[in-house]
Amino acid sequence: MKLMNVKGTNDSLPNNEIVKRKVINTLTDTFEKFGYLPLDTSILCYYDLLASKYSGGSEILKEVYTLKDQGERKLGLRYDLTIPFAKVISMNAGREINLPFKRYEIGKVFRDGPVKTGRAREFYQCDVDVCGISGSYIEAEMLSMTSLAYKKLGIDIYIEVNNRKLLEGFIIESGISDELKSKVILSVDKLAKIGENGVKEELSSFNIEEEKLDKLFSYFKCTINDLDNMNITNEYFIEGREEIKELFNYINDLNLIECRFTPYLARGLEIYTGTVWEVFDEKQRITCALGGGGRYDKIITNFIDDGNTYPSVGISFGIVPICSILEDIENNSLYDLLIIPMNTNIVSLKLANKLREKGVKVIIEMNNRKIKKALESADKNNIPYVIVLGENEIDSNTIEIKDMIHSSNIKVNIDDIEEICKIIKR
Repeated sequence: MKLMNVKGTNDSLPNNEIVKRKVINTLTDTFEKFGYLPLDTSILCYYDLLASKYSGGSEILKEVYTLKDQGERKLGLRYDLTIPFAKVISMNAGREINLPFKRYEIGKVFRDGPVKTGRAREFYQCDVDVCGISGSYIEAEMLSMTSLAYKKLGIDIYIEVNNRKLLEGFIIESGISDELKSKVILSVDKLAKIGENGVKEELSSFNIEEEKLDKLFSYFKCTINDLDNMNITNEYFIEGREEIKELFNYINDLNLIECRFTPYLARGLEIYTGTVWEVFDEKQRITCALGGGGRYDKIITNFIDDGNTYPSVGISFGIVPICSILEDIENNSLYDLLIIPMNTNIVSLKLANKLREKGVKVIIEMNNRKIKKALESADKNNIPYVIVLGENEIDSNTIEIKDMIHSSNIKVNIDDIEEICKIIKR
């Protein structure tokens, strides 16, 4: 048997997993500060649930992993976290769950699609959603949360913000037919990647006249302050203008300087009904979006179909691109300290346990390797501090803490646990 991973999957080895867990812990701590509750939904779903009234369309169903259980029931693996969220709302609203409901979920999803760079078949999604609140107030809070989360991760970002109604209003005003609207939105969404000429070339294949395209692209040069002076009267534009203006009033008052009005941003999918945004690395270490989201008022409303409306807004954080950035700048050691016993096993265990009680992550050398080899291992594994504990150290009641990063030694009393912790945690 040839040992290999299934195509489109991979194993997360310790160096990668340490970074991923730091990212997840940072994000979940931020989400909970904003009142979001954890949710864990089933990976295994009935196929009919995955194929139900979801705006992903038939294309996504081609990528669903399907199987049958022993009762010959057709099942599938979840391909995103939105349908399970809709299921939970439908099954529990008014009982275990009261609206508005704010939740976050981080878990694996599966898609049997083409494998290429940045696209796997098994991957993590991190979704944060609110169901039951309309308007820009919650969207502004969500952008505040997004800003704080990336600050805590140490990543400088900018956020492109738009409104789908506004974009649709521009398309209508340009004289482009309604049946081409979805195709135009998908093409325009590529503007930052392939440029104006590339998008116009793509759109011209739909037999859209050049003057209509020129008119459309002239709108994409507007600022938020230009909107009031534009002589556009269709209802999409008017609604979108009022919503985006209200949101940017919040953005300005909250001093969210990383937010930029981007009138051509669409986020592609037809699920969005209002505000949309995408998050990018300011330093462009990765050019794809680090996250994105928006308002989707119809998905859960149509899914439940009980006569009530379920306005929703959410954001996804890109675990993979975030980790990719941090893997290059983080110290990826799981350990704070390595203790090397020199015939002092019991004392080393006692010292390690005292430090662990204080929150220090300690590993003990247990293979009796020579000190040089143990130090090389500590350096290779990015362990910042080492203590060699021999009989001389016990007799003198003094130990030396080796600072592996700065190549220095610090002497301290072996019983002064607080001082040892202070040095290691500084």
